[in-house]
Amino acid sequence: MKLWIAFWNILAKDMRTYYLKPPNISWGIFFPLAWTGMFFIKSGSGLDSIPSLLPGVVAVSILFGTTSMLAVNVTFEKKNRSFERLLLAPIPFEILMLAKTSGAILFGVVNAFVPVIMASFLADLSAIDWLAFVPAVFLIAVASTFFGLFIAVAVSEVFEAQTFSNFFRFPMMFLCGLFFPIAKLPLFLKPLSYILPLTYGVDILHGAVHGGHAISYSLSFVLLIVFCVGLFAISLWNIRRKWIM
Repeated sequence: MKLWIAFWNILAKDMRTYYLKPPNISWGIFFPLAWTGMFFIKSGSGLDSIPSLLPGVVAVSILFGTTSMLAVNVTFEKKNRSFERLLLAPIPFEILMLAKTSGAILFGVVNAFVPVIMASFLADLSAIDWLAFVPAVFLIAVASTFFGLFIAVAVSEVFEAQTFSNFFRFPMMFLCGLFFPIAKLPLFLKPLSYILPLTYGVDILHGAVHGGHAISYSLSFVLLIVFCVGLFAISLWNIRRKWIM
């Protein structure tokens, strides 16, 4: 079996089964819109606040979209033993898991551009550095997806995965510079910020949208890639140890 055919069929099956269902499509649209509206109203500073809020809303939309959908996908299939049938496919295990996670990555990227499209009707986004913005969105989606995979492997029920995800997602919202600078955090919390992949993705987004980044693009991109590879490798090791061996 050609690898690309197997990859595409697994991805297409997941898209039909999970990501293209009307409730998930509507949730993927309205969730970013709700976050955009909430922070825009909360800021109370008019249309001028959009560039400063947009990177945080984009990152939150990706984070919640990818981790929530992957928790349902992977945990549900493991519980119903359909994941075990996939393991019989004559393809490398790494390709199989990349195919299983690609749907969540695409879902996260689409989620990211919902607030961008909304903001384009309210503010001038012509100054955005798209050459930095688009790769950052993709890498945040990849890192968040693999983070969701890491969590999904550690639990056996969908509700456990969602609960466990929130244990990490909500602190990350306040530690990663999403809506206020890391420099304003208490000194003892700053080291935690720099061990979270979202910190570097958000910093790139801030720089791409309004030039307010604190870390060089090259370092942020390298660290994001390292986090992606590390999370994926750890997740594969956990799957082999807990689900296969």
